[in-house]
Amino acid sequence: MNSFGQPRSEDNQSVVSRMQKKYWKTKQVFIKATGKKEDEHLVASDAELDAKLEVFHSIQETCTELLKIVEKYQLRLNVISEEENELGLFLKFQAERDVTQAGKIMDATGKALCSSAKQRLALYTPLSRLKQEVATFSQRAVSDTLMTINRMEQARTEYRGALLWMKDVSQELDPDTLKQMEKFRKVQIQVRNSKASFDKLKMDVCQKVDLLGASRCNMLSHSLTTYQRTLLGFWEKTAQMMSQIYGECVDFYPYDFVALKRLQDTSSKLTEDHKEEQIENNSLTENLNKLVLLNEEANLGSEPATEDHKERHFQMRDSGTPLFSNSENEPPVQC
Repeated sequence: MNSFGQPRSEDNQSVVSRMQKKYWKTKQVFIKATGKKEDEHLVASDAELDAKLEVFHSIQETCTELLKIVEKYQLRLNVISEEENELGLFLKFQAERDVTQAGKIMDATGKALCSSAKQRLALYTPLSRLKQEVATFSQRAVSDTLMTINRMEQARTEYRGALLWMKDVSQELDPDTLKQMEKFRKVQIQVRNSKASFDKLKMDVCQKVDLLGASRCNMLSHSLTTYQRTLLGFWEKTAQMMSQIYGECVDFYPYDFVALKRLQDTSSKLTEDHKEEQIENNSLTENLNKLVLLNEEANLGSEPATEDHKERHFQMRDSGTPLFSNSENEPPVQC
C-alpha cells in the first residue's frame, strides 16, 4: 500500500502469483485424484520414493493387524486355560468316586491339567508387553513418519504444479518480450524453490522409513524372544508331567473303548436298512395278495361245476335212475 492507501504494483503481482500458484497446484491435485497419466520422466524420478512409501504402508498395516491378532490371542488363551482347568477339576471330582485304577489315572491327569492351565497363563505377560510395545511404536514412530510423508506429498504436489505452470508459460514464451521473460523467470524461481523443498522432504522420508523398518525388527526380535522362552518353558513342563503320568499308567489294565467317529454314516446306514426292510415287506405283501386272488379265482371257477352236479343229482333222483351202478350190463334197481 502506498501513502494514499492504494495497492502497489508489487502487491498486485504477488497476489496474482499466489493465485496462479494455487491454480496450478489445484490442477495437479485434480490430475492425481482422477488418475490421469503424468509425465513418465517425473514418475521414474520418484520410483525410489514410491518404493519407500510402499514399505511404510506395509509396516503401518502389519502393525495394526498384529495388535488385533495379539488381542484375540490373549482372549483365546484365557478361554482355553479356563476350559483346561474345568476339565482337570472334573477328572479330580470323578476320581474321588472311583477307587479303581481308573480313578488313580483320572486324579493324576486332573492335577496335571490344572497345573498346565495355570502355567499357560504365564504366556499372558510377554503378550501384553508385545502389545504395549507395538501400540507405542504405532502411535509414535509410525505417526511421526506419516506426518513427514504428508508434508512431502504436499511439497511434491506444489513442485509438479509448478512444473505444469512453467510448461504452460514456456509454450507462450517470446524471448523478445521483456514481460514474458520476467514472468518465465519468476515461474522458474518458483519451480526451483519447490524442488528444493521437495528434495529435502524426500530425503527425510527415505531415511525415516529405513529407520522405521530397522526399529520394528529390533522391537519384534526382543519381544518375541521373551515370548518364545516362556512358551518353550511351558511346553517342557507340560510334556514332563504328561510323561510321568504315562509312565505310571503303563502297568494298568488297558480299557477297550469303542467310539463312533461318524454319526452321519451310521444314521444313513440305518436308513438304508430300514428302506430294505420296507421293500421286503412290500414284496411279501404283494405275493400274499397274488395268492389270495388266485384262491378266489379258483373258488369262483369251482362253484358252477358244483351247481351242475347238484342239478343232475336231483334229476336222477326224480326219474328213478340209480345214483350208482355196479356194472354197465347190470339192470338198474328201482326203489
